[in-house]
Amino acid sequence: MNQYSKMPALLLLATISMFLTGCVERTLTINSNPSDALLTLNDEEIGRTPVTVSFNWYGDYNVRLSKNDYQTLVTHRKLNRPWYDKFPFDFFAQIINPKKIVDAYDWSFDLQPRQKTDIDKIVKKAQLMRTEIKK
Repeated sequence: MNQYSKMPALLLLATISMFLTGCVERTLTINSNPSDALLTLNDEEIGRTPVTVSFNWYGDYNVRLSKNDYQTLVTHRKLNRPWYDKFPFDFFAQIINPKKIVDAYDWSFDLQPRQKTDIDKIVKKAQLMRTEIKK
């Protein structure tokens, strides 16, 4: 038997192994205290917390949470890639493990109550500043 007679069998085996590989499900769950805050990730409105979204890439995410009577929170968080999702491990992790890999992350944020504006304090401060400027 020559080396070329084994080619169809190897090609068939390689094709089958591609379809038997597992896939990766990446999810990010975002909670806020209090809940029901409007979530925007990377300038895309996602929904109200708590919310779970799928994601395709790791890296920095811009997070914006807003709710009536609370200060709007604008920050960023980083999703770090797990070791098995880095080259060359990513290829082998998906071939060796035929099950679906679930890569789930949870982020929690606390919203601060909005400070009520005391108009009398602002007026008094403005008057004080005006008298200091005139001096």
